Amino acid sequence: MQYLNNVLENLKAKNSNEPEFLQAVYEVLTTIKPVIEKHPEFQAEALLERITEPERLISFRVPWINDKGEVKVNRGFRVQFNGSIGPYKGGLRFHPSVNQSIMKFLAFEQCFKNALTGLPIGGGKGGSDFDPKGKSDREIMRFCQSFMNELYRHIGQDVDVPAGDIGVGAREIGYLFGQYRKIRNAYEAGVLTGKGLEYGGSLARKEATGYGLIYFMREMLKENNADLKGKTVIISGSGNVAIYACEKAQQYGAKVVALSDSNGSVYDAQGINLEVVKQIKEVERGRIKEYANRVKGSVYTEDTNSRSIWKIKADIALPCATQNEITLEDAKTLVANGVMAVGEGANMPTNLEAIEYFLEKGVLLAPAKAANAGGVATSALEMSQNSMRYSWTFEEVDKKLDDIMSNIFAACSSSAKEYGLGKNYVAGANIAAFDKLSKAMIAQGII
Repeated sequence: MQYLNNVLENLKAKNSNEPEFLQAVYEVLTTIKPVIEKHPEFQAEALLERITEPERLISFRVPWINDKGEVKVNRGFRVQFNGSIGPYKGGLRFHPSVNQSIMKFLAFEQCFKNALTGLPIGGGKGGSDFDPKGKSDREIMRFCQSFMNELYRHIGQDVDVPAGDIGVGAREIGYLFGQYRKIRNAYEAGVLTGKGLEYGGSLARKEATGYGLIYFMREMLKENNADLKGKTVIISGSGNVAIYACEKAQQYGAKVVALSDSNGSVYDAQGINLEVVKQIKEVERGRIKEYANRVKGSVYTEDTNSRSIWKIKADIALPCATQNEITLEDAKTLVANGVMAVGEGANMPTNLEAIEYFLEKGVLLAPAKAANAGGVATSALEMSQNSMRYSWTFEEVDKKLDDIMSNIFAACSSSAKEYGLGKNYVAGANIAAFDKLSKAMIAQGII
């Protein structure tokens, strides 16, 4: 329709140097076309123009001193995209690839993901092009303190609540929270999530994104008369999401045979020994190639593009590393090797051509904004516990997470069916989230 086309053309003109952001917007807007056609009043409200423009985009310099006494300068970001259903909520990413386009795409996706959880949280994202790899704890502490010296002005437990993402784990959250507490001279536990258990964190937060991915996959497979038991699974990445998706998949009887990192992938035909992976990644902060040195019969493949993993024959593929890691070529290889389902544990890990190919070939695709919402959902549960000054048990949090992910799948499935889209859960997720966001925005007026 003309309105949608005009919006997309204007976005391309205004954001021509932001390919990741344009990709994310195009994927959402084209799949919600049936909703837009049903509601011509959206044009008068300029709803699409408003929902694709961040409410606030903050960029700042972050100077810090390394262990040699040298002054370094990085760039920091916080994108507060949409606060119509609650305080902005979304992670901080510390990685050399971070730029404005990636921050905007992640924040845009976060709006829809957070809407799907059913919890009162808006969408935001932030981070820096700082690379924590190879840095000492002291260097990371000094960087985090400098980063928070600016960020504190823009966040608060009722305003914007950051969490972790790539490059930002419990260590970084601790340094960030400590500096915020010192600046504010107040113990506002709800200002950051992903905290340590000793100072307001939630049980099951570390496991949440990976577990949530598998809960969503379980429901998707169930609707299609299948389950995880006995299935061969390959998972890209070996961070939090990948590790705990592997753990939960194994608990359901699946055989996970491969993991990867930015240097290559490891294949273990007998099934990944997760305790070895946890030792390498969570304790030693090492590389996945160490697995092949410790587990007899496993094979490591050096691959800086991290795409060798998609050549391994499997029933289920779980991309849990980074954006656009599955290309059309990878999708064709996976389909040729008999993959039946793909679950996106990372943010936008499958490019548009690959998504279209999977759907065309009847592969069940669990979209990131729905399937990896478990992390932010549990962050919101952490916020609730902070507000109550109370802690739930691991089992209580995990049960709430399971219920949330089951409800998210149900919303994706019912929305797809409502618009005659069958098993297109990608469109179903976008429509379900858009429905909630659009109603909230319209109710609050032109702001």
